[in-house]
Amino acid sequence: MWTRIYKGPKKMKAVAIIPARMGSSRFPGKPMAKIQGIPMIGHCYQRTNMCKDLAATYVATCDKEIYDYIESIGGKAVMTADTHERATDRTAEAMLKIENELGVKLDIVVMVQGDEPMVVPEMISESLMPFNGDSSVQVVNLMAFMETVTDFEDPNEVKVVVDKNNYAIYFSREPIPSRKKGVLDVPMLKQVCVIPFKRNYLLKFNETPETDLERIESVDMMRIIENGEKVKMVMTKSKSFSVDTVEDLQRVDKEMSNDTLVTRYQ
Repeated sequence: MWTRIYKGPKKMKAVAIIPARMGSSRFPGKPMAKIQGIPMIGHCYQRTNMCKDLAATYVATCDKEIYDYIESIGGKAVMTADTHERATDRTAEAMLKIENELGVKLDIVVMVQGDEPMVVPEMISESLMPFNGDSSVQVVNLMAFMETVTDFEDPNEVKVVVDKNNYAIYFSREPIPSRKKGVLDVPMLKQVCVIPFKRNYLLKFNETPETDLERIESVDMMRIIENGEKVKMVMTKSKSFSVDTVEDLQRVDKEMSNDTLVTRYQ
């Protein structure tokens, strides 16, 4: 089972878990919406599973339709409760079930959101690097530069500002930092939802009460910052767009029309 593991200071058992559900308020049925003829959750699973720094990849879902589809393509899926409001809660439930099945505790769980169909294996590897030799790192997010002001102003894109050591200072769905003072050349950074957690820190995160800024910004990483802890950010040059709306789906479908990875599992 653990032939594919992240090679850090010790052999760390890392798996990816992709939380997905059909009941999205903004885009119902989103995981099974097709991109280049393949359900979006299929792209997320296949591309994540290509990463050689992972022992395995699972989809965590409360929907039989998603579960059956992942099983039909030879993938691994875990059924979870239908009461979860947060992706981290669904991920943690799946993690504990996987550990119970395998009889071993994991070290790192890479939560890959099910609406990131353009994820590439290199992104997973990039997100794991900060754990190598730095025991203080508990959670990592990828980030990327946004290409347009339109994206910067889109409330569906989570923006982030970082300090000089690439730790997150603040997350918001508003454009940050401000461009209103006439400074147009600001770093337009977005969160990319490839988020590895140390195993115990994921459980701790879910046990920590939701915070005011988390609710205001609708960004769960604010819970960490508001409690005085750190989120390590890692820049990725890989191009990726999340899917929150039908318009996003159409955009991504066009972007992936010549994607060479798709041919490996199409």
